[in-house]
Amino acid sequence: MQLTRRTLALALPATLAALVGAAPASRPAAENTDRHDPKPTIVLVHGAFADASSWSGTIRRLQHAGYPVLAPANPLRGLTADTAYLRSVLAAVDGPIVLVGHSYGGAVISGAAVGNSRVKALVYIAAFTPDKGESAAELAAKFPGSTLGDTVNPRSYPLPGGGTGIELVIERSKFHRQFAADVPTADAAVMATTQRPVATAALEEKAGEAAWRKIPSWALIATADKNIPPAAERWMARRAGSQITEVDASHAVAVSRPAVVTHVILAAARATG
Repeated sequence: MQLTRRTLALALPATLAALVGAAPASRPAAENTDRHDPKPTIVLVHGAFADASSWSGTIRRLQHAGYPVLAPANPLRGLTADTAYLRSVLAAVDGPIVLVGHSYGGAVISGAAVGNSRVKALVYIAAFTPDKGESAAELAAKFPGSTLGDTVNPRSYPLPGGGTGIELVIERSKFHRQFAADVPTADAAVMATTQRPVATAALEEKAGEAAWRKIPSWALIATADKNIPPAAERWMARRAGSQITEVDASHAVAVSRPAVVTHVILAAARATG
């Protein structure tokens, strides 16, 4: 054993010297170009009654196109808290970002991108696009058409500082028709089982400054949406000056129409360089 250690001690300096001597003086020009002109990271933020797996079809397509993708879990506890959490996620991302929000996730990205110069585009997928002082609940009620209220059950949960909060879940028997009517029945049953409850506080809390006032935006309107009225989605998108695409789809458009969702995201990513 002593002989082996002595042999390694004698051989290691020579080996390191050979490796250093063989290393190129600089990286190839092509590598430098890639490092200085990276594709943006696509950050996908789910909304209420969903989870990050709802982006699976979109993630596969974006990765196939060569884009780095991140799909964090949205806490769904309160707009201020959820926005702060997403800001912490964005702080760990290197380079430019295209920020995508579905449903309530649209309100979260609108706040999290404020003051972040690395966010180059905002993409709203059947989403809320609130202005300062507006809540998701208020915007959903602005136009007729939402049937969500007839399908949710409230339940209590403990708050970190004491006391209880109220969260909402969609009844499993009503989930398919309400949330994901154009998704196969078996898939919708899984989605109903894994749905993330949303705190009523998150839907009622008023938004702060809106990033879409300074950052270019794209919007996908789901014309068969029963959670957010399509008229509300359209009104918010036009107000924000978003580039609009419409598709005949349910609120779960990221699950039922991932190719269309990916197309809109790629349009935003390519337009912003």
